Amino acid sequence: MEAELHSHSPSRGLAASVVFFAMLMAALSLWTVVPVAWLYIGSMVSHTQFPAGGPYLVVAAGIVVSVAIVGWLIARLNALYMRITGSNRVSSMRPSWLKSMRDTSNAPRTTTVVEAVLMGSVMLAASVFAVWFFLLAGSPLPSQ
Repeated sequence: MEAELHSHSPSRGLAASVVFFAMLMAALSLWTVVPVAWLYIGSMVSHTQFPAGGPYLVVAAGIVVSVAIVGWLIARLNALYMRITGSNRVSSMRPSWLKSMRDTSNAPRTTTVVEAVLMGSVMLAASVFAVWFFLLAGSPLPSQ
């Protein structure tokens, strides 16, 4: 009965892929859409170039609340992924040359889907920031 519930059909694989992609987009929005949207909203709230603390408070509170909502959404998508696939683990891909000769553990710790999505989004955001900072941002020093 359990095998029938979590059989490997193309429709289940497609549904799991769609949910995984939605989790990835939600995780990437933590680094892109959420801060940019709240900075835009903060700029619309301010009526001067030198605002008081009000717009800054709106931006800070909005980012915190939005991150909490996106985190909740990622948790719900992970629960849906678990219902579709029957697991929330990513298969272990440890090369045999990394295993110790004394390694007798039969149950290696595997990464969960949420961990993989969040680690991937952080690494992508850090890579994009590094490329921007070193290649595109230009020098902050005045040119003579």
